[in-house]
Formats: sequence, structure tokens, C-alpha cells
Amino acid sequence: MFHTFFRYISVLLWILLVVFMGGCSSSPSPSTLPVKMIRKNQKEVPTYSILLADMKEEGNFIKTYFHKYRVIEPENAWTTEWWQVPKSYYLKNENFMGMTLFAQKDGKIQDSVQPPGYAYVGDSRYGHWEKDASGNSFWEFYGKYALFSHFFGGWYRPIYRSDYDSFTHYRDTGRTYYGTKNEYGSSGTITQKQKPNFYARRMSSWNTGKKNFSSRVSSRIGRTRNNFRGRAGGKGK
Repeated sequence: MFHTFFRYISVLLWILLVVFMGGCSSSPSPSTLPVKMIRKNQKEVPTYSILLADMKEEGNFIKTYFHKYRVIEPENAWTTEWWQVPKSYYLKNENFMGMTLFAQKDGKIQDSVQPPGYAYVGDSRYGHWEKDASGNSFWEFYGKYALFSHFFGGWYRPIYRSDYDSFTHYRDTGRTYYGTKNEYGSSGTITQKQKPNFYARRMSSWNTGKKNFSSRVSSRIGRTRNNFRGRAGGKGK
């Protein structure tokens, strides 16, 4: 427990340092990207996942971008504070809300983006396949990892074998799997249910973007009409 608390304090100190540096620079250095920093502080932990827990934009004319992460170990979990990130990094991950950005299982790295919990499915050390009342196979973590699955919170749902088979097909072909019915990711149905504040911010940002776009288009059309009228009036003289 002491070591876990120490790691949490270490990550928190790194976050505070990066936030402070972010206040001195408009573009955080790639060397301070959050996932890299968390991995550095988790280097002695063999099994854990890093989920994108939340994200937001601030500012009107000059935007600043932020992420929150959830770090999940078999017996512990915590969520970071807001962490300023570069615009390019924010846009790169803008579709991955609530998904696993990085996982390490018994020292082996899985750096492909995937739904939470999928990194440990199919491994007999963590659980086994069970059948529900309808005969459908789903993954069940062993008792000692039950808390592990619980830490995924509202993002976790029963993972059926058909889901996992689809996921492995997507992974093997270099594509991101958002669920058979688009449950995961920034536009996923689980996101809308479990992260209403994020979804409200996202919709507000889209609507603002549409209004600004419409305003620019209307302004350009108005200038075009005025120029046309001016030219037409000139020819009549």
C-alpha cells in the first residue's frame, strides 16, 4: 500500500510540474506527454492500464487542451488531475474517450488503443470463459481480479466472445475497435451515459463550430453579393 501511495504522489508531482510548465509555454514538449510520464513512474509495475478518463478545451481565440487519465492496477486505481497536452496530441486522441491508450500485462506492452479491460481477456491467468442463460460465452475474471474489473467503473461491461473475436480482427488489421454497436470511444453510447459532462461539452463545441462556420459563410456570401452589385452598377453607367 505504501509503494502504491508513493507512486501516486510521484505521478501527481509530475502532473503539477507539467501543469506549471504548461503555464510558461503554450505548447508542452513531446517529452512530457502524459502517457510517457505515467509509464515512467509505473516502470516497476508489471500490470496496469492507462485510460483516457476525460478531456476538454478551454479558451475562445487561443485554445488550451487538457486530458485526465485513469491508471488501473489489479488492486489499485486512481484518476489524475487535468493535464495540459499539445493540440496535435489532443486531436490524435479525440476519438478515444474512455478507452485504453496503453496497457502492460506481466511486463508485456500493448500500446494499441482498445476498449477497457480487453487487454486481459483470453488470458487464463486472469479469468475464463463462462456461459450465460442463453448459452453465450462471456469473459469472467477470477475472484482475485474481480476488483480489477470493477476499477474500470462504468466503462466495464460483460465482454462476450463475439465482441472479443471482432476486437482481435480489428487489432490484427490495424484498426481501432469501438464495439459491435459503437459502445466505446468519444461518440459511443457508453460515453454518452457515463460521461454526460464530457458529451455536453463536445456537443457545445460542435454547435459553436457550426455557428462560426455559418457566420463566416454568410459573411462571405454578403461580401460577394455586394461586390457583384458594385460591379453591376458600374456597368450600367
